[in-house]
Amino acid sequence: MSKIGVTLIGLGPMGQAMVRKLLAGDHAVTVWNRTASRADALVSEGAVRAADVGAALAANNVVILSLTDYQAMYDILGTATDALAGKVVVNLSSDTPGKTREAAAWLAGHGAELLTGGVMVPADLVGEEGAYVFYSGSRTTFDQYAPMLSVIGRPDYVGEDITLAQLYYQAQLDIFLTSLSAYLHATALLNSAGVSAESFRHYAADNFAGISMYLEGAAKQIDEGNHPGDLASVVMMGATADHIVGASEEAGIETGLPRAVKAHYDRAIESGHGADSWTSLIERIKKP
Repeated sequence: MSKIGVTLIGLGPMGQAMVRKLLAGDHAVTVWNRTASRADALVSEGAVRAADVGAALAANNVVILSLTDYQAMYDILGTATDALAGKVVVNLSSDTPGKTREAAAWLAGHGAELLTGGVMVPADLVGEEGAYVFYSGSRTTFDQYAPMLSVIGRPDYVGEDITLAQLYYQAQLDIFLTSLSAYLHATALLNSAGVSAESFRHYAADNFAGISMYLEGAAKQIDEGNHPGDLASVVMMGATADHIVGASEEAGIETGLPRAVKAHYDRAIESGHGADSWTSLIERIKKP
């Protein structure tokens, strides 16, 4: 017997991957996409194609959105607001916390409820081991649909505040995107001397793997507001940041990223944290 039914709107690579996992989990899935042909393969695999947005909303009580941003939600659902009453809209799109709060109010105004989500894996890893999704909103609503949502990734509930899942998602992407840019910048620095990316790759991998060892102690210092610099002070590490800027200038490569990092150390020193740990940089990051 089929489990809980669900409507999924937005059939890009992520949406298609989620539909397939939901079908494999024996859930009845209704789909709709602005480019209707994207549903063809999914319909052949067992999904039901809705004729329009109104029909897609009417088909099930829970609606998953896999869209580019929250504006796309208004563009699509705004054409069928009379069908929103009583629906739970699980929006897995990326946007800002402020836009998320506005969306919750807009949906509530049409009798619907928002459950915010952030998928922390690419499309090809949806539903695979290690995949997880942040959720925030009503705990009762989350608990009701968590078994169904678990087929696309471990559902991690982070709180009643509707913006929290978006904040967790953006925080993780903050680390991810900045780290990738740092890797590319470091590789460009070595490329300037004729060193290949492959020659540097295993050293970069060791660095990425090793950074995690600092997080437990750093989190403790940040939460306690205590930043002892006995092992590595802001002044010492700031000097290194300055040298990276200099090396980048000499190599003739972009200096925006290392200058941004150096600015963190400069501002910390200006605030009297020169003898403290690098974790003290957060004090000026929070109050620029």
